[in-house]
Amino acid sequence: MPESASRPELSRRRLLSGAAAIPATAVVAAAVSRTGTAAAATAAAATPVTGTMLLTWLGHSCFRLEKDGFVAIIDPGIVAPANALDDADAVLITHQHADHFLPSLIAGRLKTRPGLPIWTNKDVAALLDGSGATVHVIGPGDAFTVGGIKVHGHGEWHAPIHPDVTRVRNTGFLFEDRIFHPGDAYTDPHAPVNLLFVPEFGLFTKFGYAIDFIRQVKPKQASPVHDTGLDAIGLAGADGFLVQDKTPPFAPGTGSPFTRLPKGTPVSV
Repeated sequence: MPESASRPELSRRRLLSGAAAIPATAVVAAAVSRTGTAAAATAAAATPVTGTMLLTWLGHSCFRLEKDGFVAIIDPGIVAPANALDDADAVLITHQHADHFLPSLIAGRLKTRPGLPIWTNKDVAALLDGSGATVHVIGPGDAFTVGGIKVHGHGEWHAPIHPDVTRVRNTGFLFEDRIFHPGDAYTDPHAPVNLLFVPEFGLFTKFGYAIDFIRQVKPKQASPVHDTGLDAIGLAGADGFLVQDKTPPFAPGTGSPFTRLPKGTPVSV
């Protein structure tokens, strides 16, 4: 069930709650894991096949999805490449924080793509009022199609940062019943997931929650996102803690292969 809009609870159970969705049916072709090691594996690039999707991690929580020539960009924020939207046919935004939503990037694309379609929740939609974009307001439980890509919305609120910090709306996206981008939340889509993106470093993150998030969703593959601010040592330590198998003295094991996608390299999903 979606979290209460009037008084969102802060319990771990509520952090991992979400609406039901259609079960996933396909296997992530690029999944590669190095089980039981302290370093995450790197996924290999795949050759595009008609009707399949190419996914490119552009850094932090920004992704590019391409299917049959249609390009959708998810969460283009302040740490996304400056050219992230150059050929975007559509944009999806999980929430309004600047590392996920940069109005100047949207404005730049609107100059060359008037009426750019954007799917997002009502809070972000309000910020886009008058921008010239064609805004589609969506929320938890909604199902829609973006350029032939099936999407389901999950979750309603950003994970808590602090009781004194106002929570914003956050909508996670389940793509093609198999790839889940939760935004800044630990929402369980209650559906089989082939590829789960796991926030790794931020004001709201906690590694204990990340472990439970992976264990509860039980994806065929988990991959880290939201990692800006970690240096090479920090990335290795974070990735090493979230590995599949229990690895003394600290990694408790998640039960799912953990793979860092290569930044800027398309993989077939």
